[in-house]
Parts: sequence; structure tokens; C-alpha cells
Amino acid sequence: MQSSIGLSPSRISPGLTTANSPFIEQAKRAGQLYIEQPYELYSEENHQAWKKLYARLLPCWDRYANPHFLKGIHSLCLNPDRIPRLEAVNSFLSPLTGFQAKAVSGYVPSFVFFDCLRNRRFPTTITIRRSDQLDYLPEPDIFHDVAGHVPMHTDKNFAEALVRFGECAHTAAELAAGIRGPDTRVHYLTSVIKAMARFFWFTIEFGLMRGRDGLKVYGSGLLSSHGEIAHAIEAPEVQRYPIQLEWAINQSFEINHYQPLLFIVDSFDHLFSLVDQLEAWMKDGKLSNVAPGEPEVNEADLKSFLHAELD
Repeated sequence: MQSSIGLSPSRISPGLTTANSPFIEQAKRAGQLYIEQPYELYSEENHQAWKKLYARLLPCWDRYANPHFLKGIHSLCLNPDRIPRLEAVNSFLSPLTGFQAKAVSGYVPSFVFFDCLRNRRFPTTITIRRSDQLDYLPEPDIFHDVAGHVPMHTDKNFAEALVRFGECAHTAAELAAGIRGPDTRVHYLTSVIKAMARFFWFTIEFGLMRGRDGLKVYGSGLLSSHGEIAHAIEAPEVQRYPIQLEWAINQSFEINHYQPLLFIVDSFDHLFSLVDQLEAWMKDGKLSNVAPGEPEVNEADLKSFLHAELD
């Protein structure tokens, strides 16, 4: 067997390509959720994927993105040609809103994810899609997280709405702790997690906002998709409605195609008020029996709420 001593990372690793990274698989096997970003492991193909994605999205952002995003991506000083170092991103981000991008090895259970938001930490994927899979990826990668999500975190009002949303998870865990029967508790949490996931999907991931120049995109799933960002604004078959909380929390969604239904907010103050309403409805029991359907709530998500350490 040939020794790996003295070989460059590019010779012994395929880089940090999504679904094909030994570094990430090793971290998962070791039970590591939070990790460091091993920047030296990125291959030239990884950087080329970032460069191609950024170049394709730049004119789309100028045309379809909301002004808060455009200001944010300018504030982060991202290099269009190279995958960013998270420590550099955080050096620009933290002074603005206190948020930081925190590297993770993969899927983050719901309560842990929401609690990170409450503490102004955003779990960030460090792998990147293959250069021949630029159009669609059903799982997040560093381009989706850093170029799609993080610029929005530079806006104070949006950041406060995220923190407030994270606080709702604590409310849900506290309410669940007061339910005696284990089956009733699981039913309650399954419904609440489903409602919160749908709200996050239709706002943070795929939200539209009214602007002086018409509808603009603020949802990160749209901002990181070259094809869907234009489709969301211009396609006649897309249903676009002013958001109503009862619609959003009872509407299932699928991740393997362009979204046929999108909701519109007036501002980030409006978004914050919706999160307040979400928590009030939670306390009133209005999230306890939302409509069935996607997303499915897995065992890890339930356990994360059931075992939450509340402060």
C-alpha cells in the first residue's frame, strides 16, 4: 500500500464534493456535528463549481433579488472565483448582526437547528455540488448556504426574525414537556415541527417580498437556483399569494421540482409579526393538528425536541 505521507490533499481526496467526501463521511461516523472547514481539501473542480454558480446567478440577483440581499452580498465581499472561508465570511457578518456561519457535517436535527438560529449561529454545509450538477441539488451545499442564506443574515430586521423563530422552538419544547402521555406528546410535536418546517420553507427558503419595483425574491432556495429564481417571478403557472399563516402551515411541499406555490410578505417587520403569530397559535393549540403531508418528521427531529435542554 502506498503511503499518503507527502501527498497533497488533491491526490488523496476528491475534494469536498457533496455526497462524495471522505472527510464528511468520517466526521459523521465519529458523531461530529460541528466541524472545522478544512479549506485545503477543496479541489480545483470545487472552486470551479463555485465560480460557475456565482457567474450564472449574478445577473439574476441584479434583476430578481430584493435590495436587502444585494446589500448583504456586497457587505460580505465574497470572492466570485473561490469558495469562501467561513472565518472570512464571519468577519464581515458578525459586526452587522451578530450572526455567524457555523460549519456542520450534514443534517442538523430540527431543535438543534432552530436553537442555533436563536443563538445567532447558522449551520452551514461546507461541501459543494459537482460541476455537472449545477442546476439542481436536493440537499444544501455551501453555495446554497453562503451565497443564498448568509447575505440575508446581514439585515438586522431579517436577523431578528430568525432569532425569534428559533425562540419558537423553545416554546414548543416547553409545551411538549407539559404533556403527560407519550403518544399525545409525539403527536403534538410531529404536528408542530411540520408547521414550523412549512413556515420556514415558504418564507426563509422560498419567500417573495413586495418592493418598489414589484415582487422580489428573498428566499434562499430561490436565490441560489439559476433556473428557479426567474421562474418564481415570471412563470405564469406559479401561484403567488399574500401570505396567510393558516395557509402556509397547512400546505405540504415537494423538493424535487420548481415550486408551484409561493407566498408574499410586505417586509421583514411583517415576517417578524408572522413569527409572533406562529408562537401565539402554538400556545393556543392551533398547531397541534395541522394538515398531513410533507415534510415527514423523522425520529431524529422528534428526539431533538424531546431531549431539549431548556434554559
